[in-house]
Amino acid sequence: MTEPRYTLTLSCPDRAGIVAAVSGFVAQHGGFIVEASYHTDQETQQFFMRQEIRANSLPFDAAELRARFASLADEFKMIWQVSDSAVKKRVVMLVSKQDHCLSDLLHRWRSGELEVDIPCVISNHQDLRSFVEWHGIPFHYVDMRDKNAAFAEIARQFDICCGDVMVLARFMQVLPPDLCARFTGQIINIHHSFLPSFAGAKPYHQAYQRGVKLIGATCHYATAELDAGPIIEQDTLRIDHGDTVEDMVRYGRDIEKAVLARGLRYHVEDRVLACGNKTIIFR
Repeated sequence: MTEPRYTLTLSCPDRAGIVAAVSGFVAQHGGFIVEASYHTDQETQQFFMRQEIRANSLPFDAAELRARFASLADEFKMIWQVSDSAVKKRVVMLVSKQDHCLSDLLHRWRSGELEVDIPCVISNHQDLRSFVEWHGIPFHYVDMRDKNAAFAEIARQFDICCGDVMVLARFMQVLPPDLCARFTGQIINIHHSFLPSFAGAKPYHQAYQRGVKLIGATCHYATAELDAGPIIEQDTLRIDHGDTVEDMVRYGRDIEKAVLARGLRYHVEDRVLACGNKTIIFR
């Protein structure tokens, strides 16, 4: 992104005049809309909107934009937010021993493709410490033998870092319900199957036993129900009867990396809006 932008996202009960009111508000203050997306969910009659506005086209900053927009939001009963592209999202990554998703995200971050701040990486193993610290990123080891203490420490580190999103980059631990509830919509997981098929442990083994012809990966928000949170992104790859479990695991790593990277990008660019247990993705 070459110019600073404010991104306005909102949802509200659908009714006539929403687009006109929001666009009129922006125009009234001299704002220049460079990207706009809209959708109405027919089942819930909930309206969703995302607009990107050139920051330098407005005579005030993001805080003032929020203050001025609040009365219009109240009128339409909106759930809304304004983000500033000049303020990078802070992404805390959790990982166990497998490093393919972490390596991919750190490469994208180091190359400037993923414009976020990574204040730390947290792991329940020491294996990736030197790799993470080579990138100049703090590494925190958490002993999982006492689960309650471990997850309390993870939450503490996330708060200390002022994290915006927690990424489970193949962090092979089941999060407790209270942590999922506390950070609703802030925890992104990559699961190595095409959900809702083969949730839980060893999905490639489950898929092999079932004789599937497609394997996949799913990026979703973590909730108290295992592998059942709102889906952000998915992809698949065709396999055949000659592929072993080991082949499927190898193929799957490439899908997992791409799906997690896309899902995280959608999230940090404010392209994901919640609609019950579904998501609206404005690509």
